[in-house]
Amino acid sequence: MSDSSKQATWGGRFSENPAELMLRFSESVSFDQRLASFDLQCSEAHSAMLAEVGLLSEEEKAAIHGGLHQIKSEVESGKFSWDEALEDVHMNIEKALTERVPEAAKLHTARSRNDQIATDMRLFFKSACLEIEAGLKAIISALLEQAEKNQSIYIPGYTHLQRAQPVSVAHHLLAYVEMFGRDLDRIAFVYDSANWCPLGSGAIAGSTLPIDREFTAKALGFVDAAGNARVTRNSMDAVSDRDAHLDFTYSCSLIGLHLSRLAEDLILWCSSEFGFAELPQNFCTGSSLMPQKKNPDALELVRGKAGRLIGDLQSLLTMVKGLPLTYNRDLQEDKPPVFDAFLQTLLSLQVVEGVVTGLKMEVDKCATAVSDPNLLATDVVDYLAQRGVPFREAHHAIGALVALAESESVSLNELPLDAVQEIHSVFEADWVECFDLGRAMASRDQVGMPGPVQVAAQIKGWKTRLE
Repeated sequence: MSDSSKQATWGGRFSENPAELMLRFSESVSFDQRLASFDLQCSEAHSAMLAEVGLLSEEEKAAIHGGLHQIKSEVESGKFSWDEALEDVHMNIEKALTERVPEAAKLHTARSRNDQIATDMRLFFKSACLEIEAGLKAIISALLEQAEKNQSIYIPGYTHLQRAQPVSVAHHLLAYVEMFGRDLDRIAFVYDSANWCPLGSGAIAGSTLPIDREFTAKALGFVDAAGNARVTRNSMDAVSDRDAHLDFTYSCSLIGLHLSRLAEDLILWCSSEFGFAELPQNFCTGSSLMPQKKNPDALELVRGKAGRLIGDLQSLLTMVKGLPLTYNRDLQEDKPPVFDAFLQTLLSLQVVEGVVTGLKMEVDKCATAVSDPNLLATDVVDYLAQRGVPFREAHHAIGALVALAESESVSLNELPLDAVQEIHSVFEADWVECFDLGRAMASRDQVGMPGPVQVAAQIKGWKTRLE
């Protein structure tokens, strides 16, 4: 017989220890040790429940809690010793606890690592969602601050990366506020969907012992708004479900996509070709060869991180797609992509917040770019439409005006009235008022438009929502 002291906790039916290679291949403690605080919390609640239903004495519970608190202090201080031979965070903590507190041999009563890890991860998701939420609110606040400062600065808006119509810098930034606002809603959904307690589901079919799942759920904070316990309703689903993992990582990937799009806009704005903005130096780097360079490396990395986040999601989707019920060891690999998605999303949010906070708009260059009269060509179409000209006819007429201006090498608003009237007789001398930028923006006063009244209302509304 092999030395049982070196066997895993499940080693009773085995006569040989796992191969060293198998131990290295199958260990997860190198990454799931970050769940230690949640695992300790879970064990404290579980032991309290066991005492409540009479499966532990009060003295045994007190001894176990004392040992858990001691281990918690060691984990938080970095003094706890992790052993890969013990496979995972659960076994490391259980072994250390049992060596100090003999009563802890009863702790795993009516519990499996299957429902234990499911509970740990749901506690993780609730905590992670709150951190992501804070990061989203911070970047929204930074965008709102910049929008408020730059309400009167106008730039060309683009379609197909070609100048289209004028918008305020504030309206442009508020588009990203809307995106991150939807991200807030998604993260809130993940938090709510994770807020169900799987503990008590056992390995697959629960337990014959008289446990109290609602007691544990309440002790761990798995409650609804009224304080009622929320416990999972199917033990097989509870230990194999990875929807929260997918929802969380999907939400992170969308946040990454939104950050990447914002990063790309800011990279364009700060390029010499656009020159609309200057990025803060502390989020840029230089070139080892070209001394004049100021590179937007932070924002370029944010674009790269978006691809990484999409990869994390793809990894999870592929892993889960063909698994039978219930737990399969494949699911051990669900944590690295989740942890990576969390860390990279949080870092990316913080970096982009820093960039946005330090952003400085180049007012003169913005004014020069937005002075292009072609940006208001659609307003001239509206001018004719308001006078009864069918829209398609008006659109064709203004296209002819643009072509005429190009052939004459003059700006659209410099065409003489007689030449304009030759293209369409409805034009009058006041047609040039269409090129008044202030007038054009003020007329865009419906909900969702870039007019100054609407932009100010949007900023106020978002500030109220954040408060």
